[in-house]
Amino acid sequence: MVANITTGKDVYGALAYNQEKVNRGDGKVLLTATAEDLLRWMPSHYRTEKPVVHVSLNPAPEDRLDDGQLAEIAGAYMERMGWGGQPYIVFKHTDIGREHIHIVSVQVAQDGRKINDSRRNERSVAVTEELEREY
Repeated sequence: MVANITTGKDVYGALAYNQEKVNRGDGKVLLTATAEDLLRWMPSHYRTEKPVVHVSLNPAPEDRLDDGQLAEIAGAYMERMGWGGQPYIVFKHTDIGREHIHIVSVQVAQDGRKINDSRRNERSVAVTEELEREY
């Protein structure tokens, strides 16, 4: 499983990208928190330049995971990365010849501080390797 993590300023951009795939029939929503939930969670004042986190989790093409398993993987990934308490939306995409999921969330706690992302990429590799063994 490969994870690609990007960050940004605008939650609407990440949501629009994923919703566009749903609208075309190349995806669906697996787990939801509304855009309002994401925005409500973000404090009005924060110092984080890019409060939005967008994760693409890509299982191996030969993996056959059902929607329930993909939703579980998303939840486990978020929890193990330290973002489990954040509101997030999980999208499943089927547009590239294999199923994969996208997670849109925020990396700012309610007090306005950025959630620690020290060694984020290293931790992500370890988490995805664990999830591969489990699923």
